[in-house]
Amino acid sequence: MTRDCDGDLPVLAFLQRAIDGTLSPDDTTHLTYPTPISRLLGFELVGVSERAAEVRFVADVSRHGNQQGTLHGGMLCELADAAMGTAHSTAIVAGESFTSLDLDARFLRPVWSGPLIARARCTHAGRTISHYACDVLREDGKPVASFTSAILTLRGDAATGR
Repeated sequence: MTRDCDGDLPVLAFLQRAIDGTLSPDDTTHLTYPTPISRLLGFELVGVSERAAEVRFVADVSRHGNQQGTLHGGMLCELADAAMGTAHSTAIVAGESFTSLDLDARFLRPVWSGPLIARARCTHAGRTISHYACDVLREDGKPVASFTSAILTLRGDAATGR
């Protein structure tokens, strides 16, 4: 495995080590993992491969609910965005960054509480714009929502400070 000139691991290798418990305190990558928002919301990365990721979240309607008493749709959007962003980050090298261009949501059934898995995968890998799809599933495997997103890879000055 090749590290970059700063000694950082590629994102995919870093995340795989984090999942399998072999990440050492000296292992670093050029992006921040886990992200602050993922820590705040309790998201857990449970699977990762090239341009694909699975993120687990335990929904609790008493903490994440809306006025109807179901899980707030914004939580599902954030979960899917985290999974798709993580999937795309596996293709990002030092000196690059990325940003979502859009997020399209289709809500399929209500959720109250319990574990959810967001499974993100790349549907088109472009040099600049890539497309992702993500399904959010209940513990019983039934889909709760499906999402798509276009993600823009930034390079050079456009990536600086992002």
